[in-house]
Amino acid sequence: MSSKYPHYRRLALLALAAGVVGLAGCASIGTQTPEQVVEKRATDYWKARMGAKYEVAYQFSTPGYRKVRTAEQYKLQFGAGVSVVDASVSKVVCEPEKCEVQMKLGVKPAILMLKLDKVETYMNETWLLEDGQWWHYQDL
Repeated sequence: MSSKYPHYRRLALLALAAGVVGLAGCASIGTQTPEQVVEKRATDYWKARMGAKYEVAYQFSTPGYRKVRTAEQYKLQFGAGVSVVDASVSKVVCEPEKCEVQMKLGVKPAILMLKLDKVETYMNETWLLEDGQWWHYQDL
């Protein structure tokens, strides 16, 4: 069969090669680097914090933290001293199971009798990989 129909064999090989390349391309579309995943999660975490959605922000905490602290205890740690008005990821550097994130925060200090403008500052956070997911780490 191969000697009588050589062009069919070539077409079959080309089709097989195209299929393999196509599947490889599809697989790479859905994959993200740890830095990209953590940047998205850090952004979502801070959106929840700025929107006073502490129950949502709490869900980004490590499973170990959530075993020890309730959502209400989590919420109570944030006082009225500073209001974060904007947040953006400045830099993400990852190791296999740990990422360090530098956040740029726009904050408005709450000092009685003074009307202060927004101040920009930077803060470092740690995100840990556990059970296939990246979690916001904080001391207990």
